Amino acid sequence: MNKSNTQTTPWSATSLTKMALITALYIVVTIFLAPFSFGAIQLRFSELFNYLSLFNKRYIFAVTLGVGIANLASPLGLVDVLIGSLSTFIVLVFSCYVSKHVTGLIKKLTITALIFSFSMFTVAGQLAYFYQLPFFYTWLTVALGELLSMTVGGILIYWIHKKIDLTK
Repeated sequence: MNKSNTQTTPWSATSLTKMALITALYIVVTIFLAPFSFGAIQLRFSELFNYLSLFNKRYIFAVTLGVGIANLASPLGLVDVLIGSLSTFIVLVFSCYVSKHVTGLIKKLTITALIFSFSMFTVAGQLAYFYQLPFFYTWLTVALGELLSMTVGGILIYWIHKKIDLTK
């Protein structure tokens, strides 16, 4: 078998398996930590998988699907599935675009964490609409939880990337 046939294509069995693994991990971590994963004060540690899109674009779809399935467990149900999945997809694409020309992994991780934290207005909007919570206070609490989750996740991903090539 020549070398060109052994490389992983975007939709190869190897690539799809890696995507499925990340989707499943996102779901399991979110559901396992469900008391912390939903609400006005949340620490969704599964958000660390957002960083994988910086290494390989296939993870945009994997994480988006993971969010959609995990959000079935949300008290807001299908609303959270639709809004959460769409928001995650848009923010993942945006964060990859913004960090594309940034040099240095720590800078890319920092930019991604800040973008995701800012994007929590979508979660705050849902909570304000359905539970009559104050929008700006809710946005602040959810954004701070996201920033904490992404910071811990960023440290883990940085360390993992030092040991494993996440681009493959």
